Amino acid sequence: MFNKRLVLAHFWVAFVAFGLALLLGEWQMFIRSPLHAWLRDPELYYRSVTAHGSAMGYVFPTLVAMGFGYAVVELALKRPLLGRVWAWAGFWLVVAGTVMAMVPVAMGLASVLYTFYPPMIGNAFYYLGIVLVVVGSWIWVALMAINLRAWKLEHPGQPVPLAMFASVAGAYLWGWTAVGAAIEILFQILPVAFGFKSTIDAGLARVFFSWTLHAIVYFWLMPAYIAYYTIIPRAIGGRLYSDSMARISFILFLVVSMPIGIHHLFADPQVGSGFKFMQSVFTALVAVPTLLTVFTICASVEIAARLRGGKGAFGWVKALPWDNPMMLSLAFSFVMLGFGGAGGIINMSYQLDSTIHNTQWITGHFHLIFAGAIVIMYFAIAYDLWPQLTGRAVTRIQMMRWQLWLWFIGMIVLTFPWHYVGILGMPRRMAYFDYTHPEIAAQAVSVSLSVVGGALLVISAILFFIILISAHRGPRIVVQEYRFSKAVHQATSLPIALNGFALWLTLMVALTLVNYGYPIAQLLVLPQTSVPAVHIGGSGR
Repeated sequence: MFNKRLVLAHFWVAFVAFGLALLLGEWQMFIRSPLHAWLRDPELYYRSVTAHGSAMGYVFPTLVAMGFGYAVVELALKRPLLGRVWAWAGFWLVVAGTVMAMVPVAMGLASVLYTFYPPMIGNAFYYLGIVLVVVGSWIWVALMAINLRAWKLEHPGQPVPLAMFASVAGAYLWGWTAVGAAIEILFQILPVAFGFKSTIDAGLARVFFSWTLHAIVYFWLMPAYIAYYTIIPRAIGGRLYSDSMARISFILFLVVSMPIGIHHLFADPQVGSGFKFMQSVFTALVAVPTLLTVFTICASVEIAARLRGGKGAFGWVKALPWDNPMMLSLAFSFVMLGFGGAGGIINMSYQLDSTIHNTQWITGHFHLIFAGAIVIMYFAIAYDLWPQLTGRAVTRIQMMRWQLWLWFIGMIVLTFPWHYVGILGMPRRMAYFDYTHPEIAAQAVSVSLSVVGGALLVISAILFFIILISAHRGPRIVVQEYRFSKAVHQATSLPIALNGFALWLTLMVALTLVNYGYPIAQLLVLPQTSVPAVHIGGSGR
C-alpha cells in the first residue's frame, strides 16, 4: 500500500538540493573571510547567495514536507493516498520550477536573493520557476485536505491521528503563507520583469513578502515538530505525554504565526509604528506553542526514562538512551532551538531590534533555527523512515551518531561567531570586508571560526549521504508495521475544535487581514510610491 517511490523521490531531490546549497554556503563563508582575497567580481557572491537561499528556503523544506506528508497519509490513516497522479504532477512541477529558477541565477541574471529585494528585478524565468514550485506545493496542500476529508467521512466522530492532524495544519499554514509572495510576484514583479512596467512600489512589495517571510519559518519547522510528537517518544521507548497538548500547539502555530512578518520591517518607513508594535506583540505569542512543545516533549522523554528504570528527580536523565540517534537528534535540536529562540526574542523586540537589524546576528539566528534545530530533525525523519521506504536496515548506527554530533558542533561553531560579530555591527549580505581596518580586524577570528563550522557541516552532510546510500544496499529485512507514538492516555473522542480546522482557518485568515489589511490598503492608495526598477544581469548590470 505504501507508495515508497513517491516519498523517496521527494526526499532524494530535497536532499540533493540541500547538499548543493550547503556547498555554496560554505564557499560564501570562505571567500568573505580573511582566509581568502577579495573577489574580483562580487556579483558571483550574490549569485551564490541567491541560489543558496532559494534552494534552502523554497525547494528543500517544501519537498521534505511534501514527501513526509504523503508518508503520513498512508502510514497514519492506513489507506492509500488519494490522487497519486496529482501528487506526481506536483512533484514534477517543483522539480521543473527549481531548474527554471536556478538556470537564470547561475547565469547571473537573477542575483536578487531569495527575498527578491525590489526594486531589483531579475530574469522573469527565476520568478516563474518559484511560482511553479509554489503551485506544485499547493497541489500537496489540496491532496492533504482531500485525504483528511475522505478519512473523516469513513470514520465519523473518530479522532484524526495526530500525525495527520499536524501534517494538515502545516499544509494549510503553507497554503496561506505563500499567498503574500505570490501576490508580490504575479502583480508587482512579473509585470516589470516582462517589460510591461518600468517602476515598482518597493515598499508595498516588501509588505507583501513579509506576509510570507516569517510564517514560512513555521512551515519549515512543522515536520520537525511532527517528529518531536509522533516519532521521538516511540523511538526512545516511551509515550507521548499529551495528545491534546500537541494539537493545541499545532493550532496555535496555525493561528498566530501568520500575522507577524512586519516585525522584519521595523526599519522601513512605509508601515506605521502602531502596526509594527502590534506585530511585535503577535510575534511574542509564537513562543507559546514552542514552550508547550518543550514541556510536553520533556515530559514524554521523562516517561521513556522512567520506563527504562530511571529514578529520582534528575537521576532519570542517566537512564535515557543517549546512544540512540533519535535521542541525540532531539537533544541537539532542543539546545539549538533554545539558543535560536533567545536570539529571536531580540529580533522581535520593537526596542532592541534596531541594535542588530540587518547584521550577522540575523544570519546566525535563522541558521540556528532552520539549519540547526529544524534540519537535524529532517535527518531524524529520514533515518526513521528509511527502512520503511527501502525495505532494508539502516546499519551504520555509529556513523549516524558521528553525523549528528558533527552537525550540532558545526552549527554552534558557525552561528555563535555570527551572533558576536552582529553585536559588533558587521552587516550581512556583504561580499567582502577589509580586515586590515582597525575596527574590523577584531572580527577576523570570529569569521574564520564560522568557516571551520561550515566545514564541519559539509563533513556531516557527506556522512548523511553515505548513510542513506549504504542503506539502499543494506540487508533486506521484514518491515514491521510502522507505528507513530502513542499517548499515555489515548483519546477515543475529541472536541470538534481539536479534531478539525474550520474555526482555526477562519481565525488565521481574519488575523492576517486585520494585521495586514490597513497597511496594504494605505500603500495602495498613496500616490507616487513607485520607484524605477533596477534590472539585474545583461548589459544593464
